[in-house]
Amino acid sequence: MKQRSLLKILVPFLGLLVLLSQLITPVGCANIMPPSGGPRDSLPPVLLAINPPDSSKNFGAKKIVFQFDEFVKVENPQQYVLVSPLPKIPPTVEAKLRTVTVTIKDTLEPNTTYTIDFGNAIRDINEGNPFTDFRYIFTTGTDFDSLEVEGNVIVAETGGVDSTLIVMLHTSLEDSAVIKQSPRYIARLRPDGTFRFRNLPPGTFAIYALKDEGGQRRYLNKGQLFAFSDSAVNTAASPGPITLYAYIEEQPESTTGQLPPQPARKGAQDAENLTFNANLQNGELDLLKQLELFFSDRIKDFDSTKLRLTNEQFQSLSGYHFIRDTGDQKITLVYNWAENTQYHLFFEKDFVTDTAGRQLASSDTLSFRTKPARAYGEIRMRLLNLDLSRNPVLQFVQGNEVRYSYPLTTNIFNARLFQPGDYDLRILFDENKNGKWDAGQFFENRRQPEKVLPIPRKLNVKANWTNELDITL
Repeated sequence: MKQRSLLKILVPFLGLLVLLSQLITPVGCANIMPPSGGPRDSLPPVLLAINPPDSSKNFGAKKIVFQFDEFVKVENPQQYVLVSPLPKIPPTVEAKLRTVTVTIKDTLEPNTTYTIDFGNAIRDINEGNPFTDFRYIFTTGTDFDSLEVEGNVIVAETGGVDSTLIVMLHTSLEDSAVIKQSPRYIARLRPDGTFRFRNLPPGTFAIYALKDEGGQRRYLNKGQLFAFSDSAVNTAASPGPITLYAYIEEQPESTTGQLPPQPARKGAQDAENLTFNANLQNGELDLLKQLELFFSDRIKDFDSTKLRLTNEQFQSLSGYHFIRDTGDQKITLVYNWAENTQYHLFFEKDFVTDTAGRQLASSDTLSFRTKPARAYGEIRMRLLNLDLSRNPVLQFVQGNEVRYSYPLTTNIFNARLFQPGDYDLRILFDENKNGKWDAGQFFENRRQPEKVLPIPRKLNVKANWTNELDITL
């Protein structure tokens, strides 16, 4: 019994000695671990107090102070903080430590409801976490205006959304007001392209949307993304959702189909001579295109009799013709090309003369082969619920550029040869039947842009494969 009692005393004592021996070790043998920085702060600032409080009535203050639980900043308040009705003198918005202060510079109108929409402009200092979708409201009278206008903005050419646009309400219904005057009310777009004006008074307004990169809130040039409504909005009549179609009236010149500069052909390095290149890739011609010759300078004279197209055995062919481009720098050879076939184009050096009187350095031969049919995919597509009365055009899009477009007379589209790749699909409703999208015009005739319906499905065309699909619109 005495031995058991002694063991009960010794065992814990020995364990304590072992523990102490592990703790008392030379400093050089220790593994020093740096302190952990902890998880990244992902929480937005918390609003603790507002003076004067939100939704104040009979408002007459010159400053509004917002108190937060951490240091904050306000990003680009001139652009991102929207005040409605729009004052003649915008307020100043400043952040200092844990406070944001709005100083009112303009004289407030009597019996008017004001909103200050901060959007996501208020953020914490360290991580930039936004205090999202924050609105402050007050009235200089005893009651708040409560009418609303809502809707969405669609980019007409693509059917997509640009959430950087703003929507504006003007009290003046004159077309010139969108250029000469500031709007009465402003709203920003949500990421899905929708907008909502709240706390509006009864009244009739012209409604517009535009890209406001300069902060002017005005339609200043035809290269600006812009939208307008055909009719004014009466807020007292409880208007339904409004859809605006944005467009750029002045489109940049397209360079589609133009090739970048390529090395000049043999014997044509001399600056005294005219040069050209062709739309060939690795000596192959795309079966979906015609042979195009691009010249270094504008052509004055062109003699088609001094060119001759032959087959692989150098036998002359017939049934082809040439098209001279109106820009006088391109000539297209049109022919019913056979797949995977060798061709030769013989040309004399004086078949073209440019405006400076220059010709090619020498006569020569352009040899090339057409691509094989197996390099292309086949498409069989059915478009269900397609409204043929709206002159639909099927568009194949890559990188937001329309690569191919086909007017449709039925809801079935078949293509035996199609360039492989990944495509977005759209339907253009071609009102004037010219095969391409047309922008709107506001001042000349108030014409809305043509509409485009994006198809929410990608198409992957595989080479040497029949690609079949049904699409419900």
